[in-house]
Amino acid sequence: MLDVSGATVSGAEVNLLHGDGRQSRTMVSEANGEFTFTKISAGSYLVTVTARGFAPFTSSEFAVAVMQAYEVPEVSLTVATASMEVTVRPIDMIAAEQIRAEEKQRLAGFFPNFYTSYVFDAAPLSAKQKFSLATRGTFDPVAMLGVSLAAGIEQATNAHSGYGQGAAGYSKRLAARFADGRSSDFLTHAVFPALLHQDPRYYYQGSGSIKSRFVHAVTSAFVTRSDSGHAVPNTSYFLGDLSAGALANLYYPKADRGSRLVFTNAAVGLAGRIGTNLIREFLSKSLSTNLPGDRKH
Repeated sequence: MLDVSGATVSGAEVNLLHGDGRQSRTMVSEANGEFTFTKISAGSYLVTVTARGFAPFTSSEFAVAVMQAYEVPEVSLTVATASMEVTVRPIDMIAAEQIRAEEKQRLAGFFPNFYTSYVFDAAPLSAKQKFSLATRGTFDPVAMLGVSLAAGIEQATNAHSGYGQGAAGYSKRLAARFADGRSSDFLTHAVFPALLHQDPRYYYQGSGSIKSRFVHAVTSAFVTRSDSGHAVPNTSYFLGDLSAGALANLYYPKADRGSRLVFTNAAVGLAGRIGTNLIREFLSKSLSTNLPGDRKH
């Protein structure tokens, strides 16, 4: 590790981070400016360096294979300006921190509230992060409980009668409900948002008149943010709901299949999204636990 004059820099804090921004190791550079991390698992990493009097340094992401010795390209530190100290972090790293905070949000400490962002200028999610958040949400134990209850209600009302009754009928309804939820969640929250570069989260407004907040909650079912921060039609949810309905034709009883199932699925998804958004806007902040500060001004 050298400065611009070619002199070694000792005593610098060197951080080894996973590619998704998680901290792995930390050490201080030696007298000759060198640093070494041993017993590193295979994967993608990056290195950040901070030293008094120098601007922060972040390396490019690199991959380490099993039993591989990897030498980080020469680290050259530039002198920091006297009036300002700036820490630059990759957007993926900031988004990863925000996702970890969102995954702790629960209504009444129980119901997942992962897809509500209380940070107005949240970092955009990568495709990998969209799939990770969708997986975390759709396989949450509370979601699984909801699947069981919904199947029980359908059994009691004999919905989709082609499945029959008894244990066999309940098992089929349970499997169908499970498939409905998982396909809908992945298609609307991950697959289409990744393909269309759209943000699957709801952005809490929290200020203004009740009318403006109501309009924001309802229109958010039809309009979302692109990964570049622009307002765009919420095509991801619309196509996701239609696609999930089309997939349902593969496993619902023959009497329930057809275009009606597809469009009913889309209508129910839209109504549910509007209702959920209203809860997010008017109730979620007072009922949720582990919320970050709202940075909208």
